[in-house]
Amino acid sequence: MAISELQIALIGAGAAGVALVWGYNVWQDRQHRKTADRIFKGGQGDALLDGEEADAAAAPTAAFPGEAGEWREPHFGEAADALPEELGEADAAEPVVDLPSAQEESGPPLPAECADPVVDCVLRLAAAEPLPAPAVQAMQTAWAVDLSKPIHWLARDDADGDGAWKQVDVHDTGRYREWAVALQLVDRRGPVSDGELARFFDGVQQVAQQTAANLELPSRGEIVMRAASLDEFCAAVDIQFVLHVVESTGGVFAGTKLRGVAEAAGLALEADGVFRARDEAGGELFTVANLGAERLEAESIKSLATHGLTLSLDVPRVTDGALAFDRMLAVARQLGTALGGVLVDAQRAPLSDAMIDAIRAKTAELQQRMRDGSIVPGSTRALRLFS
Repeated sequence: MAISELQIALIGAGAAGVALVWGYNVWQDRQHRKTADRIFKGGQGDALLDGEEADAAAAPTAAFPGEAGEWREPHFGEAADALPEELGEADAAEPVVDLPSAQEESGPPLPAECADPVVDCVLRLAAAEPLPAPAVQAMQTAWAVDLSKPIHWLARDDADGDGAWKQVDVHDTGRYREWAVALQLVDRRGPVSDGELARFFDGVQQVAQQTAANLELPSRGEIVMRAASLDEFCAAVDIQFVLHVVESTGGVFAGTKLRGVAEAAGLALEADGVFRARDEAGGELFTVANLGAERLEAESIKSLATHGLTLSLDVPRVTDGALAFDRMLAVARQLGTALGGVLVDAQRAPLSDAMIDAIRAKTAELQQRMRDGSIVPGSTRALRLFS
């Protein structure tokens, strides 16, 4: 059967169509390969792997291993030669944090007890005309109460810039051109969140808009990162050392005798139900509390019978940690001798000389790290951060 010209044309068209489809598929395959090459050979890493590596690099290491910002009571019941090794575990992995330093500023400095360049985010407002303090206080009431961190308003009224800053409270009736508002960035509950900082920025902006005051806002992201960095640093040195004095035969201490011995050692029973040792300036050195749930109160202590006492040293909040520890140790031994008790750790294991030396050395080391990070132990800055 002869093939007509029409059939030849149809066969040719079909072959051409197949060739076109094949060619398109080859082209498309090459494009996909090029795209894949760009993705997998262009330096992009595995998102999951990168995230794990980033987390590992950023994770803070406390002096005693735990979650970031978590305080864990040190335990000293292990072998004496194991304690110094445990205390030193954080040395290699502890993050190096460059804490922000105070910026040079013209005019009188802001008071550190409420507007510290390290501890706080400080915003400044400058008004053309003096603003009445009651009006400013009323403007900030709606949003300031929602902030979980302390906030302070300051002002000065000297037009030539020589006037000292003063803290403005609800009772202030003055009028001021220059204002500053400080939000604390970190305390023992953790760093300020981005959402809370946004609330603070928005609130201060509202005050500036309503009073026609000039306001310059820093980068919120940089402030959040600064707060996180500061919190990591603080978590790495935030340790409380705890010792216990328990009755040597498993019996109880009489409260009346306890009070006499504690007061003879220079301790005072305070309103919060603990005995407290203080330095010459009135700063806390350490506390002595009941090992049980009952508070040591002036009236109830007369009939109290307790199985033990807890002595606690808050390392960041004392000026000289090693000296405070030595005094706490001396009082613990004095209590033990007078009451018929023994000095033990949290697991009721007697404290050896090696353990005691390791605690003293670690206290001095932690406080030196604080000084290196521009946070002097026991200072106003330290008391605010570790509150």
